[in-house]
Amino acid sequence: MSDLRIGLLGFGTVGSAFAEVLAADERGGVRITHVFNRGVERKKTHARAKFLGKDVVWTERVEDVIGAEDVDVVVELMGGLDPAEGWLRAALSAGKHVVTANKQLIAYRGAELFALAAEKGVQLLYGAAVAGGVPVIPGVAQGLSGDVITRISGIVNGTCNFILSSMESGADYGDVLAKAQAAGYAEADPSADVDGYDARAKLCVLARLALHAEIDPEQVPAQTISQVSAIDFAYAEELGCTVRQVSRASLGDGAVSASVGPMLVPRTSPIAWSHGTQNMVVTSGRFGGDVVFSGHGAGGYPTAVAVMSDVRAIAEGSVQVRLPAKKMAVNADVVAPHYLRFVVDDRPGIVAAIAGALAEHGINIDSLLQHRGHPDERLPFVVTTEPCSSAMLAGAMAEMAGMAFMVEAPLCLEILVADDPATD
Repeated sequence: MSDLRIGLLGFGTVGSAFAEVLAADERGGVRITHVFNRGVERKKTHARAKFLGKDVVWTERVEDVIGAEDVDVVVELMGGLDPAEGWLRAALSAGKHVVTANKQLIAYRGAELFALAAEKGVQLLYGAAVAGGVPVIPGVAQGLSGDVITRISGIVNGTCNFILSSMESGADYGDVLAKAQAAGYAEADPSADVDGYDARAKLCVLARLALHAEIDPEQVPAQTISQVSAIDFAYAEELGCTVRQVSRASLGDGAVSASVGPMLVPRTSPIAWSHGTQNMVVTSGRFGGDVVFSGHGAGGYPTAVAVMSDVRAIAEGSVQVRLPAKKMAVNADVVAPHYLRFVVDDRPGIVAAIAGALAEHGINIDSLLQHRGHPDERLPFVVTTEPCSSAMLAGAMAEMAGMAFMVEAPLCLEILVADDPATD
């Protein structure tokens, strides 16, 4: 059999790592014939360019790759919706297989692209789109396709996990973010990671695969981690918890309950044990129970491994498992206990005012925590609630945020409960 010929779109962190991983594969049968990137003369001097053959065609015209007769598979590692969507549509329409790590594209345009791939009789593989080198996508698509999965939860953004687990050890948010950017874990503009948009797209990809539900990413609430501070870890420790960015989706009443954001996680949970750039996904099946996928989810090498695995699957003639999915609405209202952190200018009547606002919205206080040693003009304290509707709580939070003694906007975090698979 002749070699499987690869047209590579993007020779950045992941693309260059893929070239190295491919060069180390002793099985052979796969080679890169084309590389598309802007500024190819600069890319040719990249340290990993040595892993490419001398006959590789470098180009700044994507058409030179998609239209090439000696390209069987287009590997897209540039990200974003536009112009990547047009590129992949053109590649599929030309009868070429596509491998991508583009979670935004699969989350927002996946249904149409999968339909086009099926129409053209080619494969669209995206194992690197979620959790980097952790094989959660092929694991769910093939290993768990016989089960009925009702819930997925976990950590799918290695950057946020790196930041929060470092803060758990006493580091400052700003310092850790800068360190993550220097290490290549976070972009110069980190909003996609820290504000939850990256994790939200990945959650929608997993929901389609595991829950067979097409959901609109824009309907999934995403909360930033940037408001979490060192004091929250101190209070969380007192509650037997830590703080992690958690992505969750479950089926119920004809809709998908879904959310992404920092949450208090019990120390007994596997999610609490995940540190650094590790990802962890827990699937809960009706017959097979809970299954945990864990490993490193950020960085060039882990992602390149997933890309290589998809390329190798095509080279070996593996048949993609096609799972049905239907459009479903998102229910953003979650009933759970919550952690509320306030920073106030201390004066009489503060607790009564907060308790009154919560009571007006039908919310009961479970506990109140206050540590010594803070100045009266900037006094932090915490209220935890009994399980309540997040929609009802949002109304109370808006009311309390406007109270005259508030020094900064109060922080509200969900507390994972014992029956969530993520806490088992």
